[in-house]
Amino acid sequence: MTKDTKIAIQYMLLASFFFAITGAFAKLLSQNLPSIEIVFFRNVLGLIIISYALYKIPPIQESGKLFLLISRGIIGFAALLMYFYNISNIPLAEAQTFTKTSPIFTAIFSYLLLKEKLNSKAWVAIIIGFLGILFITGFDYTQLNKTDYLGILSGLGAGLAYTSIRELKKYYDTRVIVLSFVLIGTIAPIILMIISQEYSSENFDFILSKFVMPFSYDWLYIIGLGVSATISQVSMTKAYSLAKGGIVGTIGYSNIIFSIFLGVLLGDNFPTFFVLIGFFLIVLSGIMVTYYSK
Repeated sequence: MTKDTKIAIQYMLLASFFFAITGAFAKLLSQNLPSIEIVFFRNVLGLIIISYALYKIPPIQESGKLFLLISRGIIGFAALLMYFYNISNIPLAEAQTFTKTSPIFTAIFSYLLLKEKLNSKAWVAIIIGFLGILFITGFDYTQLNKTDYLGILSGLGAGLAYTSIRELKKYYDTRVIVLSFVLIGTIAPIILMIISQEYSSENFDFILSKFVMPFSYDWLYIIGLGVSATISQVSMTKAYSLAKGGIVGTIGYSNIIFSIFLGVLLGDNFPTFFVLIGFFLIVLSGIMVTYYSK
């Protein structure tokens, strides 16, 4: 193992830990604030950081695919919104695991949209991933609740967003792609919270919720949310720049272990045996997809 690979693993472990910390802060904030407001605060700091980075070093890029760039921002925002809603309503590790299904959907969308080939081992990995989802959701589709649907959709949305990045990188600076996500993720919650002043729906409470003024200690959680998310993003970027994506992506699944531990500390029940099997199958699927997809 090279020195760069060892450093990359350390960075990815750090990223995974702080990604779990971000989820923990979001769960603490959910006691007082709606998920859409938490998404807003999560993206504001990112918007400030990315805007400053682009100001200091302007991007050098080609133009094109503007519709895809905007679509990526909208899809990424929707996936994040569903993920944060689930953090508010189900155990932290379970919400995190749903998002870890994104490599499965990325492989499928890459096959369908980018015409990338999938060998037989990759298809087996995809089947294993869906089997893991069945274990987590209890095998009975008639008993699926809102958080199950939103969890699956958050993984699907993240997978579609990641697939679009592979095309957008041909035209845009990576920071501009991130900017589209955090900008939409800042503006859209404001619009939706304004609409919520006149209209509300129990079925769509993950989208429509009124603004709630944070309590004094909530601001500490908000700062923690932004700082931990930034550390996670920077550490992950450094990890991927130092080693192969397969190795780094595999280490990234340690996030689930951190999330189980933090979730229990915050009052979550320890995952059942069947849910743990589901976690294992999704991790196995993600690792297999990473190594066997072309």
